[in-house]
Amino acid sequence: MTPDMPDQQSSRIPALLCLAGPTASGKSAIARAIAQKWPCEIINVDSATIYRGMDIGTAKPSQEERAAIHHHLLDILDPLESYSAAAFRRDALRCVKEIRARGRLPVMVGGTMLYFKALRDGLNDLPSADPEIRKELELRAAVEGWPAMHAALHLIDPVTAARLSPNDSQRIQRALEIWHISGKTMSELLSAPEQTDKPLATITLSLEPTERSHLHQRIALRFDQMLEEGLIEEVRALRARGDLHTDLPSIRCVGYRQFWSMLEGEVTPAQAREQAIAATRQLAKRQLTWLRSLPDRLTIEADSSEATEKTLSIVDRLIHDRTIVD
Repeated sequence: MTPDMPDQQSSRIPALLCLAGPTASGKSAIARAIAQKWPCEIINVDSATIYRGMDIGTAKPSQEERAAIHHHLLDILDPLESYSAAAFRRDALRCVKEIRARGRLPVMVGGTMLYFKALRDGLNDLPSADPEIRKELELRAAVEGWPAMHAALHLIDPVTAARLSPNDSQRIQRALEIWHISGKTMSELLSAPEQTDKPLATITLSLEPTERSHLHQRIALRFDQMLEEGLIEEVRALRARGDLHTDLPSIRCVGYRQFWSMLEGEVTPAQAREQAIAATRQLAKRQLTWLRSLPDRLTIEADSSEATEKTLSIVDRLIHDRTIVD
């Protein structure tokens, strides 16, 4: 059944259509099928495809696909820059407004669950913990140490850093986590406690495999295809710039950080491949855990031969009921 949307019914603002799923679950192909049937534009919900020069390892749509279907929030940043959930929400809602003004249907497609959460729930003054970001911070601290993490915090939030000990790992981690999630410092949020970003009505179509092994096979096959298309050369070109490093969110993306380590002589090509595939599987596991926590998602079996047909049927009903259109 379609989730109840009392706010959408009263305000007559259509719900946002979100097509989510773990990496390699077939989101892009189904999004293309939707676009072939209805006049729509795709808004990418992805923390990696935002970067220019990172095409193969992020599985960006081809130039032909972009010519056929208008994609938004691709190639908007240099890999030296950072992006936050707050910035994504702002940019995505601007795109939604512009697409609807053209009389077309905006479709949110991707696998960055933090961005979907920002759309669904809004951004609280002090956002809830994000396990993926916390794990990244812990891994970084294991290498650099918490005093170095404290120094990094001082660069972005000197007010908070000044009141914390360099070894106060829990509070340093929380302050850094808040900045990565919201794009705002803890001191800034604490000084302005009112929430300004409100939840939005969304319809989430969730592509979920019935067999984990099937998804694992797809991940390995897709990664080997990326290698054949020149992923290592792409990473080599990024490294040759000289201004990028492994502390940047762009270079920490799965695939890029493993082959960066290979180019540094830390692992062999075979080890980099295995590590990248293992990291992609872990990413998919975290994505599925988040999706399965949503009580109102509409689940589609990603490994079913009828996945596309079922998705189109659901979208057809949502359009007929005017749930996702004006």
